[in-house]
Amino acid sequence: MTDTAYYKLREFLDQFPIGYPETDSGVEIKILKKLFTQDEAQTAVLLSPFPEEVEKIAVRNNQDADELRMKLESMSLKGLVFRSRRDGNTLYNTAPFMIGLYEYSVDIIDEELAGLFREYYDTAFLTELGISNVPGFKVIPIEENIEPNQVLLPHHTLEEKIRASRKISVAECICRKETRLIDEACDYPLETCLSFGVAAEYYIENGIGREIDADEAIRILNEADKAGLVHAGSNSKHLSNICNCCPCCCASMKGITNLGHDKRKYMNALYEALVNPQECTLCEDCINRCPVGAITLTDEIQINRQKCLGCGLCAGVCPSESISIYLREDREEPYDKVSDMGMAILEAKQRNTLKQSEKKNTE
Repeated sequence: MTDTAYYKLREFLDQFPIGYPETDSGVEIKILKKLFTQDEAQTAVLLSPFPEEVEKIAVRNNQDADELRMKLESMSLKGLVFRSRRDGNTLYNTAPFMIGLYEYSVDIIDEELAGLFREYYDTAFLTELGISNVPGFKVIPIEENIEPNQVLLPHHTLEEKIRASRKISVAECICRKETRLIDEACDYPLETCLSFGVAAEYYIENGIGREIDADEAIRILNEADKAGLVHAGSNSKHLSNICNCCPCCCASMKGITNLGHDKRKYMNALYEALVNPQECTLCEDCINRCPVGAITLTDEIQINRQKCLGCGLCAGVCPSESISIYLREDREEPYDKVSDMGMAILEAKQRNTLKQSEKKNTE
């Protein structure tokens, strides 16, 4: 039996801003075989990154619309393509590997798939995540940890955006679930991944997330903060998701904590922590709390702003309230839309890949 359909799907997925690169071992093909049948793999490449009605997809690919509709609906319910509803119409578009196929496998992941995901992450995907040097996530602390009397825009805070959302879901964290399946479990809570709007509808309709209201979402966020998780959403002004990330399992955080990568490869820090040495009691609670090792003690507490995520976790445990969280004066504001961020990542990745190729040719 030929694997041509899976190789074509791999090439197709690799065109996305965060792609799906090839490996020497072929583990990425093993993942696709675990998720897709051959027919599903052939169908997935018919889609575009943008939501479209079945009739448009069918005409472009010379397919029967009724037959294609049945396939796409089935695939969308399995988390293999994305489905949305608009004005009574059902639209479909490609699900990239991340955010997409990986996250949507949260209910079907088993020990074998977890092992494949981990092998792929270690051999290819971590590099893919950071190759553009354009962060895909922004970090936002909970509001009680932010210094008051600052001029904040809606995308600088979470609660206002959450309360304005028409639909909210919560799901288990795929990163921590993967880790638990391969016997490297941490003790952080599992049901912490929040989605909003069309993303929430998809999770709820597919049964991989449960619907919640704004009050419960904010409660989950506050509990995640108490547990020591970093609140990160897509690096755009539009709120589509909030991942509550741990330093040991999160795909992006591990690049920072395990390998010492610059945080900007993965995370946009809008805020920073500042300490008042006159009020600090040198209790060291903040040192133990910081997920990225940005705080040290010599004669006084020092916060390395190059490492600091501005997550606010240190301020939340400071007994003397000597740490404050401020908007960075040199911050990079999030992109207006997720699609704008995607284009920036794609363009930067192409430039960096070209530079690396030119460097190899001159060596």
